Amino acid sequence: MKHMERSQVVSVVGLGLIGGSMAITLKENGFAHHVIGVDKQRESEEKALRRCIIDEALPLEEAVAQSDVVLLATPVDVLVNLLPQVLDIVDRQVVLDMGSTKFPLVRAVATHRRRGRYVAAHPMAGTEFSGIEAAQPHLFDHKAMVLCDLEKSDQDAVALAYALCASIPMQPVKLEAEAHDLHAAYVSHISHISSFALALTVLAKEKDEQRIFELASGGFSSTVRLAKSSPDMWVPIFRQNRDFVLDVLDEHINQLARFRSLLIKKDFDTFYRLIEEANDIKRILDKPKMPMAVPQKLT
Repeated sequence: MKHMERSQVVSVVGLGLIGGSMAITLKENGFAHHVIGVDKQRESEEKALRRCIIDEALPLEEAVAQSDVVLLATPVDVLVNLLPQVLDIVDRQVVLDMGSTKFPLVRAVATHRRRGRYVAAHPMAGTEFSGIEAAQPHLFDHKAMVLCDLEKSDQDAVALAYALCASIPMQPVKLEAEAHDLHAAYVSHISHISSFALALTVLAKEKDEQRIFELASGGFSSTVRLAKSSPDMWVPIFRQNRDFVLDVLDEHINQLARFRSLLIKKDFDTFYRLIEEANDIKRILDKPKMPMAVPQKLT
């Protein structure tokens, strides 16, 4: 292979959008020559088998025993209990989680004897859809993969995580776990709360569903797209990242209150200035991407 000396046996625990899409990707790019699926819902395993997303489905302990790499892609509230259980039964295997919060996880296994086999990861990609039916190729192409607290992971585990990123390819971004959760609250979690709130606002004020359908433009649709996201996924994220989300939400509410006050005062000059200030986000979002990091060679 281009990015590593041999392909891997990969187990994916949690066959939803993220786990299923990662399974498709790693099979197609050759990182994995065999993918084992693990899911508490037998129906999800059967769908993944029918679509050839996985090669076989096994119970957790059997899957881990046969694997080189274990990807945990369950909701984050499940991960807190699942991760220590998986580390209890690993030996040489490398374990990566795909969770949207990191600090509760690294804290849960901080003193675990197999902590070094674990790499805390978060692929910054997704859609508003959920379940194995939503799994798709190319979901992660050229997206960021946040890797947290790498100094706590074994060197070969880190090298394999970099090789996985390079195979897709994704851009590795190193962060401390707590910093990740703060930044995720700003760039992801608050966006979902805003979308949920806007959808509820429209549903409360506009009772004519046909009018919503007829008049909804691309702007509205893109703004409320995230409101279609699953509560099974997002309530655990908000629960785990509650403090940072509250901090960000307070600032968001303050900004909304500023716009409301300006409308009441008919101060459209200041309104204009604030929109100009908001336009500066383009400077950040339109920056050229950093070149892909070269992965460490696997031994």
